[in-house]
Order: sequence, then structure tokens, then C-alpha cells
Amino acid sequence: MAVCWSWFALFCLFNQGNLVWGLCTEQGVEIEGGRYTLSNQLEEGSLLRYHCDEGFYPYPHLVRTCNYNGQWEPPPTRSRSRSRCRLVECPDPSVLENGNVWPSDEHYFYQNNTRYECYGGYTLYGSSHRTCLSNGKWSGPHPVCRRDSGDHCPDPGIPPGGTKTGILFNIGDKVTYSCNDNTMILVDSEERVCQEDGTWSGKEPTCYYPYTFDTPLEVSHAFGAEIKNTFSNLQTESTVIQEGRSITLTESGILNIYIALDISSSIDQKQFENARLAVLTLIDKIASFSVTPNYDVIFFSSKIIEVVNILSFFDKDQSKKSLADRLNLLKTIEIKRGDKAGTNLNAVFKKFEEKMTIIKQRQEDFEKHQHVIVVFTDGGYNMGGKPTQTVERIKSLILMDKPKEREEHLDIYIFGIGAQIYDANLRSLTVGPPGQRHYFRLRDTNELHQTFEEIINEEGVKGLCGLHRNYGDMYNAEKKRKKYPWIMFVSVMTDQHTSNCLGSLVSPRFVLTAAHCFTVNNLIENIKVSVNGGYMLGVHKIHTHPQYNINAKVDQGVEEFYDYDVALIELIDDVEISTSLRPICLPCTEQTNAALRQTLTCEQQEQLLIRNKDRITFLTKTNLGEKDAHIKMGENRLDCIKKAVLEPRVSVTEENVTEVVTDNFLCTGGDFPEIDKIACKGDSGGAVFKNYLNRTIQIALISWGNKLMDQCLRDQMAVSDEDSRDFHFNLFKVVPFLKDILGKDTPRYAPLVFVD
Repeated sequence: MAVCWSWFALFCLFNQGNLVWGLCTEQGVEIEGGRYTLSNQLEEGSLLRYHCDEGFYPYPHLVRTCNYNGQWEPPPTRSRSRSRCRLVECPDPSVLENGNVWPSDEHYFYQNNTRYECYGGYTLYGSSHRTCLSNGKWSGPHPVCRRDSGDHCPDPGIPPGGTKTGILFNIGDKVTYSCNDNTMILVDSEERVCQEDGTWSGKEPTCYYPYTFDTPLEVSHAFGAEIKNTFSNLQTESTVIQEGRSITLTESGILNIYIALDISSSIDQKQFENARLAVLTLIDKIASFSVTPNYDVIFFSSKIIEVVNILSFFDKDQSKKSLADRLNLLKTIEIKRGDKAGTNLNAVFKKFEEKMTIIKQRQEDFEKHQHVIVVFTDGGYNMGGKPTQTVERIKSLILMDKPKEREEHLDIYIFGIGAQIYDANLRSLTVGPPGQRHYFRLRDTNELHQTFEEIINEEGVKGLCGLHRNYGDMYNAEKKRKKYPWIMFVSVMTDQHTSNCLGSLVSPRFVLTAAHCFTVNNLIENIKVSVNGGYMLGVHKIHTHPQYNINAKVDQGVEEFYDYDVALIELIDDVEISTSLRPICLPCTEQTNAALRQTLTCEQQEQLLIRNKDRITFLTKTNLGEKDAHIKMGENRLDCIKKAVLEPRVSVTEENVTEVVTDNFLCTGGDFPEIDKIACKGDSGGAVFKNYLNRTIQIALISWGNKLMDQCLRDQMAVSDEDSRDFHFNLFKVVPFLKDILGKDTPRYAPLVFVD
């Protein structure tokens, strides 16, 4: 009995002190020549990830996991075998047939160079010189020594580190591949068949070590080509040519995209956030085109967390909800990661199968739908069973026993992320036409969002209004130009001085700015419009709003009256549209409806885009700094516009302040409920805008303010004080003026299409 009580007491002691019981230690886990990071300190489930300099990899293990008993798995070894950073080795290139590889070495390491020569009578195809890269791959395509043997297909060669079985290359003949080292995996086609057109089926395979990864450029080229191919299979309405291929960009195609992000403890927070950003970037890029996918987005560990439900896209009650609103949760949701219960990868595919089945029941034209599944995971799972059977059911559901006829209707892409990727669990889950790449292995996700930023060639749609590159921190002038490709600089020279304003390109021929930037005495030759302060554009004519009259209320004590402070600068020639120079979207146009992914009237656009307390953005001329402010409407508007009486050139009372600030103005500024940024001298005429996905829509322009802020002299990013206010002219109030000029059917320039 005493012994039992002793064990019971010890058990209670361990449970009361379980925080200590479950802690691992840092003893023996150091790595020579590198460092390590912990996902959750030293607590149970924490992932220890090793990091080495470029060209090196952690050996003998990439990661360790802290178990419940306070022990690392795999456990640290004795001192002479402790972890260290090893030089990256590339697969053995001496597998070249009918030729020589120089130098002939037993091992080939990072930055080693090789040269290839073929025997007499053979011709070299591929790279004659290759370099071992930091990601464990050889530069350039695999070299092959070939001669005219009379075979129907050319010799497909052997990947470095691999073995080929099969020596006959006629129609129907097969070759199979494997890797010589059992620590390596074969990526892409294990078997290839000689086809009637003289090409081999599938994709040229490569042998990967556990530390081998795909670069962002490789992913960009491969995944970008495949996702564009998906667009090309949609029902055609309008077509553009990209990279020699016809890519369909249409709203009538039915494309369902399912995305899953692994948030289990084996994926650290940084990896997850990068993957989240990558998904948002991918959706942004797709939304730039006139193709309207339906999305399903989930996070998963042991359980499924629904973030965006694809079924809502088929719900009539939610049909007017914008894509931006649907994706807002993806941007903002806070996730408690590190689920110690485990990971259920099969639940991901079961959830997608369930959604597909419901869509099939509801949609009569389900056979026309295309489905793309994209999963970010390390492939580790310990519950829910293997997902391969679920994937087979999905294939049966979508391909309908016609795998060749309907192969374009289903693609499953797997992105292996994390410190240690379980390739064997993942490669069998990919689905897609032969010869296309659907599995990618990433060292980390740091540059994945940039990869997706570049995947789709915009050449055919570069004229879409508001389209921009969504960069983060920007210290580079070229990047800023691509984020704000519509920004224009306006200068007016007189005998006394030069005044400066901002403007926005609204079509290849017109720049929108403030009317007060000009006077009746200005000569056209004294008005300069530039893209970046250097490249000047010729000005043909200035169109000011017919109701603009700065002297209209001088007799009423208003020295300068800015109502209808809008002007359009007509250029002599169209500008050349590019990723660095293209128009912003304007209110009440079909182009803005396309950017919003909705069919709205002009009034509905205004209700959506201009709301009380909504955040708006404008730029300052100096370094194109981005400023935020909040619209004051309803009961907040009167308190906002009352501060206009503080303007020295305005001699009115608060009671009749609406004589100065008409209903045509939006009011921002002050320090409640949030502190706004203020406009500074030289910002006049600049766009007041909102971003939807990666499209920019202008809703107003900077007109005037009630105080010349001293802060602007010191800081162009100055914030408002309690009394300072800015008044921005609401473009919805001058749509007839804009339509009369920009929507005019004339041979001089292409018109914009306005909505009622």
C-alpha cells in the first residue's frame, strides 16, 4: 500500500509539474556552422529547425521535434557526430551515355563546374557546361548525346543521379527511371512512352536529395504555364495572345479553385504567414483578369477551419457580395496554430469532395466546371488515413470515367513546404495532364508571393484599369511606379513661378487633375505633364468643368471657391501602356464593375465605394508616400466641414459653411476616431482611391484644405491635428462631365464605357 501511495504521489507530482516534465533542453542540439530556431520554445511539439548559409545544408537531420517526454526526435548524437552544416552536393552527372563528363569526380559540390563532350558520331543536346547550384540542382537542361538511330523518338537521356531502363525508342516503347541513391526521390515522370508525334509522354524527371528544392523562378515558369493553360480551357468569349499561346480571359468560364493551408505544429508561423500571403497574391493575380473563379479556402491541422466557402458563390442571397469581402477573413483571421493532436490531410480532400458533390447536385452544367486544388503542406499526417483513396473518388467525380477527354477539368497542385517534406505522402496526390508539373518542393515560402506575382504574363491585359503590382515595403522607384502606374506629375510655368500638382492617368489619352491647377492665362506650351518628372508628354487641350469658377463667391466672403474643381488634360498622343504606366479605374464605368467583380449601377457603385468612416488613400508628391484618411459622412460630416471656417480666405460662419463646402466634397482629417494623414502643398489634383484586390479605383481628387500645415514643411507624411481638414472632390458628382469627354465616340481616342 505504501508503495502504491508513493507511485501515486510521484504521478501527481509529475502532473502538477507537467510544464517541466514536457520541456526539452538545448543540450546537444547545436549545429556547427549554422543556427537553429524553435517554433514554440522548448515545449512539447516545438519544431527545431536548422539553418545554414547558402550552399550548405543541415546534416544529419534537417529538423528535430520535442516529444511529450521532453526528448528530441531524432535525439542528439554524441559530440563527434553532432549536427553540422555540410556543403551541398549535386547528383552524379557521370550517368551521361555516349559521352564524357569533365572533371570526373566521385562527388560534385556547390559551385563545382562540369563540361560535357559526346563521342564521335553523337551530337550534344542540352547544356555543354553546368554548375552545381545552392538548391542541389545542376544549372541548365540535362545533356544528352544523340545520333540518328532511326528510332521514332530521340534518346530521352538520364537525369544526374538516376538510372534508365529501356533501350528501344519506337512508338509505344517505354522507359522507366529511378534514382541510384536511396536517400533521393524522383520528381516528375517515373515512366515515359514514345508517342506518335515523336515526343515522349510525361515530363523529364529529376533526382532530388532531401535538401533539394525548387527556386521561385522554376515555380513561376512551371506553375504559371499550367495555370494559364487552365484559363485557356475556359469557354471562349474574348481572347488575348500571351507568349504565343491563346489565353482565354472571360467571365463566362466556370472555374472552381480550392486552396488548403497546413497550420499544424510542423509548419512554423513564418511559413504559414508567407503561404497565406502567397495565396492572397495568387488570387489577386487571377482577379486581374476577366476570369471569375469561385474559391474555397481552408486551414487544416487535426481539424478543418473554413475561411472561404465556395458554396456561397452559388448562393443567390450572397451573389452581390464582392470577392474582396469574401476574402477579407483570409487576410484577418487569427489562427491558433500548433495543434498537438496531429494532422489530418485526408480531411482536406474529403471536404473538397463534399463541396464538389453539392455543387454537382445544384448545378445543371457541372460537367463544364473546371476544378483546381492547391495544397500547401509538408505532407506529414498521423490521423484520418491516407488521402489517396479520396483523391481517386474526386477523379471519378470530375473526370466521369473519361480521363483523357476530361483531363483539363481537374488539376491538383501540391506545394511541399516546411523544414522537412514527406514527399512519398504527397507526390501521389497530384493530378493533371501528362507532361505538366503539379508537384513543387520549396525550401521556404519567403519569396513565394513574389513568385505568384510574376506567374501570369500581363502583356495581353496590361490596359486593364487599376491593375498594379502589390509590393510591400518599397524603396525602389521602379516598384513604386508599378504599384501606382497611373500617377502623373503636372507643372504649370508662369513668369513668376512654377506651380505643381498631381494627376492620374484615366485613359491612354487623358490625365485627371484639379481645375485650380490652371488659370485662364495659362498657355498650353507652359503646361507640362510627366510620368516620373523627366519624360514629358505633349498637351493638346485642358477641359475644365463648365461650373468651375474660383471667383464665384468672392462677394460672399469666399476668396477662392473650389466647387467642381475638376479638369481633364487631353494629351496630343496616347501614352504607351505598360506595367509601369496604365490607367486608374473611374466611377460609373464598366471597367470599374469588372474590377469590383460585380454588375452595379452608378448609384450602387457610389454606395459601395463611399461609406462613412471608410478608409481612403492618397499619395504625397514627395517619394510617392501613401497616406490614409477616413471619410466623415452622416452625423460626422457637419462636425468635419465646420472646420472650413478656419481657412483664412474663407469669411463665413459655421452656420453657412455649406456655402463653401458643398455636398460635392468628401471631408477627412482630425484626430477622432482615428488620426488621419493630411494633404500637403503639391498634392492637389492627386487621386483619392481605394484598392480592391489588386485593382485601384479613384473616387475623388484632392482639392483643398483648411490649414496650411507647418508639419508639411518638415514631414510630407504629416498627420492631422484636431482642427485640420481636407476636402476632396467626389467624382461621382461629375460623371456627366467625365462621360461627355471620356465616353465620347470619336476617332481621336478610344472611349470609356459608362454605366447608368
